[in-house]
Amino acid sequence: MSAKRDPVDVAVIGAGTAGLAAYRAAKASGATALLIESGVGGTTCARVGCMPSKLLIAAAEASHAIDKAPGFGVHVEGRKVINGVEVMDRVKRERNRFVGFVLRGVDGIPTQDRVYRRARFLDDHTLELDDGMRIGAKAIVIATGSSPSYPASFKELGDRLIINDDVFEWDDLPKSVAVIGPGVIGLELGQALHRLGVRVVVLGRGGRIGPISDPEIRTYAVEAFNREFTVDPDAHIANMRKTDGGVMIQYTTLKGQAVTETFEYVLAATGRTPNVRGLGLENTHLKLDAHGVPLYDPLTARTQGIDGESTIFIAGDAGNFIPLLHEAADEGRIAGDNAALLARGIAPLPGKRRAPLGVVFTEPQIAIVGAGHAKLKPGTFATGQVSFEDQGRSRVMLRNVGLMNVYAERGSGRFLGAELLAPSAEHLGHLLSWALANKMTVPQMLDMPFYHPVVEEGLRTALRDLSRQVHTRRPGFELALCDSNAVADLG
Repeated sequence: MSAKRDPVDVAVIGAGTAGLAAYRAAKASGATALLIESGVGGTTCARVGCMPSKLLIAAAEASHAIDKAPGFGVHVEGRKVINGVEVMDRVKRERNRFVGFVLRGVDGIPTQDRVYRRARFLDDHTLELDDGMRIGAKAIVIATGSSPSYPASFKELGDRLIINDDVFEWDDLPKSVAVIGPGVIGLELGQALHRLGVRVVVLGRGGRIGPISDPEIRTYAVEAFNREFTVDPDAHIANMRKTDGGVMIQYTTLKGQAVTETFEYVLAATGRTPNVRGLGLENTHLKLDAHGVPLYDPLTARTQGIDGESTIFIAGDAGNFIPLLHEAADEGRIAGDNAALLARGIAPLPGKRRAPLGVVFTEPQIAIVGAGHAKLKPGTFATGQVSFEDQGRSRVMLRNVGLMNVYAERGSGRFLGAELLAPSAEHLGHLLSWALANKMTVPQMLDMPFYHPVVEEGLRTALRDLSRQVHTRRPGFELALCDSNAVADLG
């Protein structure tokens, strides 16, 4: 006979960003809750995602600054030396520090509220742990995160195949890496490794680059990145096999050129898959999509049952809605709140979802504000544009590479979003996401202060262009002293 624990109001599977938020929200609502974790903990962001990648990027930026110094008349005597051992030592030390903060937070949870075991569903209200213990719950939150995924054929590369998790365990930098997949992870790590002296190519299929869907921005981005290192978003790989010295890759470029190269490693950056296999979802009444992921309402985090709404919620990367840390935290909070409500017999309520914002920490950076160009209905919106090549502050800093498109609804002038490859896109994206969240119109955005000289003046130029497109000019608008995109940048 299997042992049983006392039943709880809410059981949360997974102690990552979403799971911790769900547990804390449920407890704050007065529910009894149990947090179940089967892995090492520390969240994807802290251990293998946001933070270690930014540590590597920071080192790459320091190296790149030395390379750009002569453009300012500043010359470094002697040969630049990149010590890969020291680079990776700092990455791991600081990464472990961030992970430690998370683990201490988990350790602070009362022992009766946490279990380190693997769990699977026996039914909609019962979980079984891998030690045979059974747990009953009025509501359950799935917050199991995601894992890197790649084609099965890649496994033939053996120890020469790596994923982004492996990069942050290196003791030294390799000499060469082929990155398969020009998405967020592939672009960030590919450029960072290149700037740290690693020979890098980034190869993709289908023309996609990062999260960009605007054709103009995508074309510009491909050209801009290729001025620094090889990024081919539509390469056709004919052969990829392990050799004594690494991996040999034969591929045809977008321009039809046949290339054969050998690399020390292949980094698979081909996407992530929700961790839902092995959860026993077949024992529940959940509706699943083609990939076995539960269907759910992002506003309530409640999953859909075959015969109606269920008592199971899902949050974070496991749901694969918007796999970003701040979104995972929001979904976890919503799931925890609503699981606690349901445990008391109260119907779940829609939670607050933020205006969509995504940032890629390349240089130039990429930012997507709103649902993206591809989701806008043709004919209903106008586009304003600015190039950062002659933008004043950008030229001052020798960072004058970039293009931004901003979108607004025709007639009303309501701001709809933006796609940009630009210096300081992380900051421009935040300003624009706040405008989107507050449902601002283009004239209202232009009424906001713009300091001089700053990169944000480029945003004003794009908004002025957009204002003309949506026919919402204000009297006297054309009397501006100087377009902020001019080199003088006086306006």
